Amino acid sequence: MGGIFLLKSSNVANPIQRTFSPYEKFVIFILAVTQFTIVLDFMVMSPLSAILLDEMDISTQQFGWAVSAYAFSAGASGLLASGFADRFDRKKMLLFFYTGFIIGTLLCGIAPSYHFLLGARIVTGIFGGVIGSVGAAIITDLFPFQVRGRVMGFVQMAFSASQILGLPIGLFLAEKLGWHSPFLLIVGLAILILVAISVNMKPVDAHLSLQKKTSAFSHMVKTVSDKRYLQVFVATTLLATGGFMLMPFGAAFAVGNLGITLKQLPIIYFVTGLFSMAAGPLIGKLADLTGSYKVFAGGSLLTIIMVLIYTNFGPTPLWLLIVVNVILFIGVTSRIISASALTTAIPDPADRGAFMGINSSVAQFAGGLATALAGMIVDKTDTGFIEHYPTLGVVVAGAMVIVVVQFYFVNKAVQLRKQKAAAVADPGSLASFETVKELTK
Repeated sequence: MGGIFLLKSSNVANPIQRTFSPYEKFVIFILAVTQFTIVLDFMVMSPLSAILLDEMDISTQQFGWAVSAYAFSAGASGLLASGFADRFDRKKMLLFFYTGFIIGTLLCGIAPSYHFLLGARIVTGIFGGVIGSVGAAIITDLFPFQVRGRVMGFVQMAFSASQILGLPIGLFLAEKLGWHSPFLLIVGLAILILVAISVNMKPVDAHLSLQKKTSAFSHMVKTVSDKRYLQVFVATTLLATGGFMLMPFGAAFAVGNLGITLKQLPIIYFVTGLFSMAAGPLIGKLADLTGSYKVFAGGSLLTIIMVLIYTNFGPTPLWLLIVVNVILFIGVTSRIISASALTTAIPDPADRGAFMGINSSVAQFAGGLATALAGMIVDKTDTGFIEHYPTLGVVVAGAMVIVVVQFYFVNKAVQLRKQKAAAVADPGSLASFETVKELTK
């Protein structure tokens, strides 16, 4: 059987203080570097906006659709794959979709025109959009909730690492060798990761013994219609809005509105990513110690404040822009880590793959619509100035407020689930009494 039984009994007694085994460290690392390539493939489109808008002579709306194409195709494939997600070894699922992601990224790296690039982004999204949900299911199978914040914190470092290493290198290559080169760099790295997964990762298949003899479509419908899961899907709808609305035009806004040069962009990404990378594990540990929802609410408040400040900037000194970006991304990182920990605590073991796939699809669809909407709100003038960016800030801030309220109820469901588990373990406990009281409301 796969890693569901990997944990030693000596560690389960006090999971938050347990150390990870060498194999668990490998799993965390390989999932993190896998996410690094996925995130970099998506994030590199943002700084390339300052290049592609001019080089391909396309509008902000067209660029928005190039970003949205990935999101929409990822959402569709995640939804279609969700019915099958719990019927296969998760390692095999990871290998299959990662191979397709490599092919799609290679197509981006040889794209001769806007429409070819648009098609290549669709192919990349079909495969790349599923990988995050497969990785989340693997984490949920292998690690208990009490340490999941720490695990998510380490995996979340992939987002920061993509800024520290990937984006500066990608921008440098794009400037020296052309905008295709960052995608080709990702392909080379991804092939090495694919080999490491194939050779060193053990099967993750313990969930297969829990499956019932139903069709893949029935399994998907059952998961989509579960009231507990719907609550998360609704929250996820707006959770993805912020990044998808602001990031695709972030580089163009920095260059056209804030007076930042293309050569200065890598400095901003490097420093911001360095601080976010250092903060990720600390935030994850804090979420495990104090509660994921508290970290989520605090991170959301910080993000809202910084978004409203950032989107209303005019010409800005480099040092001040770096400070604001660092604080902003610490808030964003806090939201992602804590929300991921809460989300993974909701599904039953037999539904994890389907749940993660559908939840990822919801996020991708919502993000695709958000990017398309952002492309319609903002506009680029002949001088390169991005108009109506402050309007995006207000929309994103409003969405974040709603998400904080939504995740309050998600957190409440997680706590009730923990009480139920405690009640089963000790029927005479206070937790058992509280669970009965909650269920009879």
